[in-house]
This record gives sequence, C-alpha cells and structure tokens, in this order.
Amino acid sequence: MRRALISAACAVTTVTALAFPASAAPNPTQAKGEVSEYVVLYKEGVSTGSAHRAVKEAGGEIVHENRDVGVATVRSDNPKFIQDAMDERALEGAAHNRIIGQAPKTAKKKSAKVEQLVGTKNSASLGGRPSKDKEPLADLQWDMKQIHATADGSYKKEPGDKRVLVGVLDTGVDGDHPDIKPNFNRQLSRNFTTDIPTDANGAEVDGPCEFKGCVDPNDWDDNDHGTHVASTIASPRNGLGMSGVAPNVSLVNLRVGQDSGYFFLQPTVDGLTYAAKNGIDVVNMSYYVDPWLWNCGNNPADSPQDQLEQRTIVTAVQRALDFAHERDVTLISAAGNERVDYTKTNVDDSSPDFPSVPGEKPYERTIPASCISMPSEGKNVIPVSSTGPSTRKSYFSSYGNGYVAVAAPGGDKVDTADQRPDDRAGIWAAYPERLAKERGELNPDGTPNVPNIIRSCKGADDCAYYQSIQGTSMASPHAVGVAALIVSKYGQRDRGRGGLTLDPRAVEGVLRGTASAKECPSPRAYEYVWYTLQDGKWVKNTSTQTCEGSKGRNGFFGNGIVDALNAVSH
Repeated sequence: MRRALISAACAVTTVTALAFPASAAPNPTQAKGEVSEYVVLYKEGVSTGSAHRAVKEAGGEIVHENRDVGVATVRSDNPKFIQDAMDERALEGAAHNRIIGQAPKTAKKKSAKVEQLVGTKNSASLGGRPSKDKEPLADLQWDMKQIHATADGSYKKEPGDKRVLVGVLDTGVDGDHPDIKPNFNRQLSRNFTTDIPTDANGAEVDGPCEFKGCVDPNDWDDNDHGTHVASTIASPRNGLGMSGVAPNVSLVNLRVGQDSGYFFLQPTVDGLTYAAKNGIDVVNMSYYVDPWLWNCGNNPADSPQDQLEQRTIVTAVQRALDFAHERDVTLISAAGNERVDYTKTNVDDSSPDFPSVPGEKPYERTIPASCISMPSEGKNVIPVSSTGPSTRKSYFSSYGNGYVAVAAPGGDKVDTADQRPDDRAGIWAAYPERLAKERGELNPDGTPNVPNIIRSCKGADDCAYYQSIQGTSMASPHAVGVAALIVSKYGQRDRGRGGLTLDPRAVEGVLRGTASAKECPSPRAYEYVWYTLQDGKWVKNTSTQTCEGSKGRNGFFGNGIVDALNAVSH
C-alpha cells in the first residue's frame, strides 16, 4: 500500500451533517487575488442548478464536476470561500485542495519506504529454466504457491475469463509491458489525474510534465506502483517472466494517484464512479486518500477547518464507494503499512502529508478508533493484511479484529532465517523498463545492476523486467485476483453492460469462506525482530503486535489467507 497504501470486516461509521464551525476563520495564508483550489460536496438531493448557484455565490468557479456523487473541484480567489460555501444550504462540505501552482516539498509516503526496502542478497540471476507448464520465473513466486495460484492449482480449474474487468486504481499501469499488454484494456483505461510538476519555488513534486496539459496517457506509469499491482493480478501465461493470480482476466487502468504517490479526493471519486458505470467487476485500492491517514470529524487536535475537510473526505468517498457497490463492483483495499491495530487508539504524526496551504506541516495527534482511513474503512470495502513466505503476518502490516477481512501474500523481506532483508521474500511483479533505465538500474547490456530487479527474456530481443517490493499494497492485488477468478467461475452474463457480473456480497462470501483459516501466533503478543543496515552496521529493530480473535476470524488474518484453488473449487 502506498502507500500506499490501505473492509464484511469493515468499520462502519455514521457521518453527521457537515455544519461549518462558526469559530473557523478565513484562510490567512491566501493573499487577496490569489487563486486556491477546493473540493466541494453538494448536499444530497439538491438540484445541479442549485449547487452551481451556491458555488458561484461563495465566489467559486467549477473546473471539474462529478454529478453522480455530487463532488466538484472549484477554484476561487476568495480567502473566505470555505466559510461562505458552508453558508450555502445546497452545499454540505468543502476541503481546501491547494494554492494553484504550489505543492509540498515532502517525500513520498512512509509506506513507500516499506515497499522499497532493498534486500542484501543478489537476485538478478534467479529464475532458472521453466518446466513445460510454468513461466520462467515461477519458482520465485512463493506468493502464488501460498495461495495455490499455480500451473497445477487454480490455473487448471479457472485461469480467469477475459470478460471479467479488473480496475487498478493506482499510479497508472505500463500498458506496453510485455507481461501486461496481452491483458490490458486500453479502450476502457482512463487517467483521472493531472501531474503537479513543481511548487512555487521550483521544487519537484510529480516531475516535469512529459505530455500536453500535464496529463499522462492512459497506459503510462511514472511511479511503478500501479504496474506492479496490475502484474500481480493478471500477468498472462505467455512464456515470459511470471503470471498473475488470474492470468486471463482483463486489466483496466483507472489512474487516481499522482506520479509522486499522493492520492487525492476528486480522482478517487471519479475513478470509482467510472468503474461503476463501465462494467468493472473488481477494483484494487492500495492507498489511502490524502492528506489524512485517518480522518477525524471532531478531533480537538485539529482546527475546525481541518475537521470539516476530514468529514468531507469521508462522506465524499463513501458516496462513491456506495455508487460502485450498488452497481456490482467488488471493492478491495490494502490494510495499511503502519503495523498498528486499527481498532485501537493510535498516534499519527504523518498527517496532513500534503499541505493545502503554504507552511502547513504534519503534527502529532491522538487517533481514536472512531477515526476512519479511507477507502479501507469505508462501508462494503474488503481490507487485506499482508503475509510473508512463512505465512506469518508481515511485520509492517496493520491489523485489527473486525477490521481485516482476509490476508494475502504481500511480502516480508525480513521473514528470513537471519532476520535480515532478502529480496526473495518480497513480491516479484512487472516493472517498467523505461523507469529502470531512467533510474540507472541497468548495465549497458541490459542486465540489472541492483538486487531487487530481475530480467526475463524470450528470445534475443523480447525481454521484460520485474521488481521485488513488499507492502499491503502487494497483498491486496492477490485478493483482487482471487475475486476476479470468483467472478469468472460463478458470474452471470451482464445483459446491460456486457461481460460477466456477480453481486459483490457473493464475491466477498466466497473469498472469505474459502480462505485458509490461520490462528493467532502464540503468544498472541508477537514480537517481530528484524535488522536494517545503517552506516555499515546491522541495527536490531523490534515491534510487539497483539493478535485478537479466533482461528476463524482474528485481527492478523481475518477469515484466513485467500486461496485461489479453494475459491474456484467449492
């Protein structure tokens, strides 16, 4: 997960009306005449005309609108825009997006560091010759063996159906990667984001714009996260590299994440509603909606304006999730990489991770269990925790009894005999060759010069690259792949939109019911130990995490580790 990224085992929270606090002051950082961008939530049931008039009365101009769920991106030079918008009866919420032309000088998410943890063992030459039925790098895929998505497992029973559409809500997908292209649906793929090249001082955010209007094509990934996720779901069995959980289903790129790894509200809403209207069967969401890891409606540590922003995010995303679920989209999300129990009180010092105004920085706040991470804690979302090669819950994976629905392989590079990082304990999946070249990770002859990248070739010129990373972002697509197999096996013809369809409640029932139940560790307060290399020395790290619940349903594994073969055999 972004970070990435981050449900029926999902916390359901009732959101109250988003009344604007009288104590909130105008934005002191917005100079007169300076334009800021906002996301505005229309009140449910109001006419479009009434909402438009309300935005205009508050001094705003709509630059993008999603009428399906009543969310709009608005620009205004009114420093009191939020206060004035909340005085309008047709509007229910508002969140300050950013000052136009400015963006934070911050690094990617913490969880990205988890995913990119590079091992110490050279893996570039791993793979060997494949057997007749296996892909060349299949022996590296301990993850597929763990869930029985193999040549002699689920592939024989149900490899997936091309009519099943899987939406990858992420940073983009390299649609030309040789181990993605055969299953990539370019026609349906969309990009809902606009790159943010630099801030007002010239510091890079998404990097320089490569395409007109700072909008990348619908088959592009400048981050690598989305390509890895897509590959895990549905890389084909084509004699090159490796195969995914559901090697015959179709991949649809629904880009909602920035190059820099941020995921904002409007693209998330747009991606979910597009999936609902275009026959997407399952979506993967390996992220949380920025800038708040947890959204608290009335946390005293937050300003009234920040409280309103967080309530707006929860309500808007839930509207989009509901819209998708009601139209037979199965919603699956990563559980988070913070290694904390989401059902307990936690401390967050990472939010807001993207300042909406100059000078805004993350600060420490106490987070009760009532606060919500979106989309993973949204209603009808299936959150997935991560397992390592030994089937233990990964050291970084967040958890919680009543939060986690199922577990799936997400990698754990310190799930090793010596508790030191090893890329072979990560998840291997497709990696864009263009990024490997740009990042200096290839030798002149095309071989990788870093241990967490490998190459597979079919003939002299047909080569592809693969990367080992870890995270609940990598666990979620394994569950998504199994869900796609379930729709392939048991779905019915979709007479309205074509393809196949299956009620998400039925998909979730099979996914949970066929998972391999796994008990909590003994003792339940499990101490993780791992070593990281710092200044040439190995440093010991520890984390004690407590598993609650029974074998059939607990905080580490939910109903168990997903099983592709079981799912298509019952």
